[in-house]
Amino acid sequence: MRQILDYIEIEILKIVNEANKPIGTWAIENKLNEKNIVVSTATVGRILSKLENSDYLEKYKNEGRIITPEGKLAIKKAETIDIINFHQEKIDEIISTEILENFITVLQARKAIEKETCRLAANKISEEGLIKLKEIIDRQNEKMKTGESIADEDLEFHRTIANESGNTILEAMYNIISTFKQQSTLFEYMRSQINSPYSTSHINIYNAIKNNDEDEAEKLMAEHVDNLKKDVLTYWNKFKKSNI
Repeated sequence: MRQILDYIEIEILKIVNEANKPIGTWAIENKLNEKNIVVSTATVGRILSKLENSDYLEKYKNEGRIITPEGKLAIKKAETIDIINFHQEKIDEIISTEILENFITVLQARKAIEKETCRLAANKISEEGLIKLKEIIDRQNEKMKTGESIADEDLEFHRTIANESGNTILEAMYNIISTFKQQSTLFEYMRSQINSPYSTSHINIYNAIKNNDEDEAEKLMAEHVDNLKKDVLTYWNKFKKSNI
């Protein structure tokens, strides 16, 4: 997947963002040098003008540039593209029956654990837990609108349910699985490649938990994980066919 901005442009956006105050051309050039990126002052000036014209940066009085919301979003999108490209290369290099079995094994473990954590959460979730789940879903929906990765929100949603289950052993078991963050990103990448639509699984699970419907919460979580498994197998079959 191609980056919209080049490497130096992204690095300059990061420098301005991390400054947390207006920063001038000379200071930006020094920061680039610290990163072993050697460019002339004139080049930095031209890039700053381009980023400003693209609404990623703006001048603040005579003190330098500050980053705009569009600039912050550009950084997030660039980081997401880097992650996707990395995983795409890894899939191309190492995809095998062993890798497929690894995905399925993780999903099988998740299904067993999360059916129970979801049932328990539906029985005893706190008001704070409900608020947190809804905030995660709202944040996830906003990111979907802007094309940002929602892998972090997906992890946080499931981790919150595990925490609200009140069973520390099940929570610990889920947290072991959730450390496979790369898999969450890979799931997201695979689903995008097979055009699997963004589902309403999380909001439906949330509503079941909110209504203290243990059976429905457990059923919906099982279906959610089964759908992930289906997407992995669909991607696998598509990949295999394209490489015969």
